[in-house]
Amino acid sequence: MTLRHLTLCADDFAQSPAISQGILDLLQRGRLSATSVMTQSPHWPSQAAALREMQQHADIGLHFNLTHPFSDRNTLHKPLPYWLLFSQLHWLPQQALRDSLLRQIDLFCQQLGRLPDFIDGHQHIHALPQIREILFGVIAERWPAGQRPYLRAPDRLGHPGDSRLKASVLRQACRGFALEAEQAGFRCTHWFAGLYALTPEADFAGLMAQWLTQCPDGALLMCHPGLPATDASDPIASARAVEYCHLGSQAFDYACQQAGVVLTRFQA
Repeated sequence: MTLRHLTLCADDFAQSPAISQGILDLLQRGRLSATSVMTQSPHWPSQAAALREMQQHADIGLHFNLTHPFSDRNTLHKPLPYWLLFSQLHWLPQQALRDSLLRQIDLFCQQLGRLPDFIDGHQHIHALPQIREILFGVIAERWPAGQRPYLRAPDRLGHPGDSRLKASVLRQACRGFALEAEQAGFRCTHWFAGLYALTPEADFAGLMAQWLTQCPDGALLMCHPGLPATDASDPIASARAVEYCHLGSQAFDYACQQAGVVLTRFQA
């Protein structure tokens, strides 16, 4: 069997202690190969130290956030429908977006002493029109010549999970992102999956088996694990616990072996 390499990325590190601890445990056990960080979180400074130890084994990226409200009143956040609508109309506040992205990058650098390996977005916000142009410009400004983070390409969603309507909306809202990014000289993931209903009733194990079977070599798969927790501010807390249990199980390890998939850091 020809082995295929997969980057399995846990989103939302630092959103809460339970999420971070679950991700750290899976990283340490080799059940993840990347995680993206919400640097606006008040938990980020205290949880960054443990993540520093994983930098040689996993990609650490920025999870650009514009939709999750943290306690800081100075953060720019609005519900996802706002960004979906106004990005298509090109009515977004460009300077405020640029300032928010720069601030989140700075918070990453303050704790890890370097720039992110990659950038993605909470609810894929980074790939929307207008926001993507600001993203490209800020990267060109902040990264040294010849160095670039890789970018998640939601418009290259390869498997809709159990949410075909959700998948269709995502592809449409982010259409053209990968092409524009690559024309600007950025590396993008060429196959992406992990989208599903994010409920504890969903068949996460079954979907994971499908993703592992269908992913090509060099694909990116997102996930949202976390330790079991009661968190009123996190509507997908129950689904996170299901994901955490499955990714840490022998069943997941066996599924990877059966599919001929090896978890690795991203390779262009």
